[in-house]
Amino acid sequence: MKEKLESLRRSLSRRFSVKKLESVEGMWKTFSPAERVLWWLLVAGVVTASFVALNEVNKLALVEVPDRGGSLIEGSIGSPRFINPLLAISDADRDLTSLVYSGLLRVTAEGELIPDLAESYTISPDGLIYTVKLRQDALFQDNMPVTADDALFTADLAKDSAIKSPKRPNWDGIAVEKVDRTTLRFTLRQPYAPFLENLTLGILPKHLWSSVTPEEFSLSSLNIEPIGSGPYQVSSVKRNNDGIPTRYELTAFGKFTLGEGYLSRLTIRFYGSEDDLISAWNHGEIESISGISSGSIAKLTQDARIERAPLPRVFAVFMNQNQAPIFAHKEVRQALDRALGKEKLVNDVLKGYGTILHSPIPPGTFAYSGATIAPGNIEEAKDILRESGWIENPETKVWEKKAAKKNQAPEKLQFSLATPNAPELKEVAEIIKKDWELLGAKVDLHIYETGDLQQNVIRPRKYDTLLFGEIVGRELDLFAFWDSSQRNDPGLNVALYTSSAADKLLESGRALSSEKERIQKYRAFEKEVVNDIGAIFLYAPDFLYLVPKDLQGFSLGSITTPSDRFSDIYKWYTQTNQVWHFFAR
Repeated sequence: MKEKLESLRRSLSRRFSVKKLESVEGMWKTFSPAERVLWWLLVAGVVTASFVALNEVNKLALVEVPDRGGSLIEGSIGSPRFINPLLAISDADRDLTSLVYSGLLRVTAEGELIPDLAESYTISPDGLIYTVKLRQDALFQDNMPVTADDALFTADLAKDSAIKSPKRPNWDGIAVEKVDRTTLRFTLRQPYAPFLENLTLGILPKHLWSSVTPEEFSLSSLNIEPIGSGPYQVSSVKRNNDGIPTRYELTAFGKFTLGEGYLSRLTIRFYGSEDDLISAWNHGEIESISGISSGSIAKLTQDARIERAPLPRVFAVFMNQNQAPIFAHKEVRQALDRALGKEKLVNDVLKGYGTILHSPIPPGTFAYSGATIAPGNIEEAKDILRESGWIENPETKVWEKKAAKKNQAPEKLQFSLATPNAPELKEVAEIIKKDWELLGAKVDLHIYETGDLQQNVIRPRKYDTLLFGEIVGRELDLFAFWDSSQRNDPGLNVALYTSSAADKLLESGRALSSEKERIQKYRAFEKEVVNDIGAIFLYAPDFLYLVPKDLQGFSLGSITTPSDRFSDIYKWYTQTNQVWHFFAR
C-alpha cells in the first residue's frame, strides 16, 4: 500500500511540459517589441470580432416588448361632476368614468365587444335571454370582490326613475335576475341586437353605494372620488379655491381583469376653454389633448402627433314640413341639396378633418357604404326648380310657384335656418345660407344658445330647417332618429320623416342578430331615405387626438364618444425592454 502511495506522489510531483506551448513560449521570446505589439493587436482584433459576432447573434434572439413605467399628462376642457357610469353627462365625466370603471363587457379599439368582468356569456336562440358568467377573480379597487349582486344593483339603479340616469332608456323593459354569486340573466321583451352594448355599463360597488339614497345619489362624494374596477384608480384630486376639481392623478390598477396597464401614472388636467387648452399645450404643460377642434390645429406652436378617426355622427339640415309646407315639394328638397358645396364645408370649416355625407349612415359604423354623389352645382339646382314650374322673381331674385288654388298667394322659396351658437356650426350655417341665396332662396339665420334651442325649438319642433348633429351609436340603432313613431318629443326624429317602408326596415334591422342581414336591412333603409331626400346630409367630423410621439400600443380605431379612446389604454406604453423571444409574451 505504501508503495502505491509513493508511486502516486512521484507521478503528481513530476514536471509535465507541452512541447507546442514550449515552442510558443520560445517563439514569444524571439519577438521584437514591435512584433509583440502587433501580436496583441491581432489578439484584440480576434476578441473584438468574436464579441461583435456574439452580440449580433444575441440581438437576433432579442425582441422589444412593452415595459411598465412612464406616464401621460392629458388636458381636457371642463370639470368632472359625475364620475359615475349612471350619471356621466360631460366629456370630462365620461373620460374619468371609462378609466375608473369597467363593465361586464368591454369595447376594443376595433369596435369589438370582449369579456371584461364577465368570463363568458350566452344568448338564447330566440335572442331574448342573455346569461352572463362573471369572473371569479374580479375585484374592485378597494380589493372587494365583484359579484352578481353588484351588477344587479347597478342595473336596478339604471332603471330607477328617481336616479334620473341618462342610461335609463337603454334598460327600459329589461328584466335582470341573479342566478348565483357569479351568474346573471337578462331577459328582453323582444329581440334587440344592440343589447350587448348595455353590458359595457360600468359596475358600481354595492357595498359602497347601497347606503346612498336616490335623493343623495347625485350628491355623493363617490361621484368625485370614485372606486371602480377599471384599469386606473384615483390616487389624488387637486381642487381650486372653490372646491372644483382641476386635476386628477391616477395610477394603474394592478388587479384589473385584462392586465395591469403599462403606463404607471395618468394625470388629467382640466381647463376652462379650448384656448386655455391650446396655451397649455404650447407651453409644454400637457402631452395630449382630446377632441380638439379642427380650427385650432393652426394655433399649435409645438410639434404634434395628430391621430384621427371618423365619428359616427350625422350633421345635416333637417326640414320641417309641418311648419314650412314648402318642403313637401320634393323638387325643393332636391334643389337645396344639389346647390350645396359640401366639399367647402369639409375643407374650409373642418380643415379636411371630416367625411362628406350623402346618407343617414355615418362612417365608423358597420353598415357604412361610402356612397358619393357629384359636387354641388347651382345651375343644376336651378334647372330642377325650373322643370317643376318654379319661376325666379326678377325683382326679388327668389323662386316662386303658383298656388294650386286660385286666390292664394304664390309659394316662395323662403324659410329660416336654426342652429346652435357653436363656432363650427355658425360658420357652416353662413356658408349654407350663401349657397342657397345664390340659388335664389331667401334664408333667415337664427342662432340659439344650446339650452334654448333644445327646450324651445327642437322639443316643440318649432323650426323651418334645423342645422344639427346626431350622435349615432356603434351598433347603429337608427330607430329613434328615423322611425315615424319618434317624430314628437322625446323622440329624436327631428326630420319628421315618415315612411312605412323605412319603419319596417328599421324594426327588423334592430331585431336581427346576423350582421350581414342587418347590413342588408340598413342599406335598403338608406336607399329609402336618400330617394325621399329625408334630410340634406352634410358631413361627419373626425375625432382629433394629440398624443406624444413616443406613445405606443395606441390605436383610436372605432370611436363613438371621445371617452372611447381609452378603451385599450391598458395596452398603451412609452417604456420598452428587450428580452429573448421565448421570454416575450
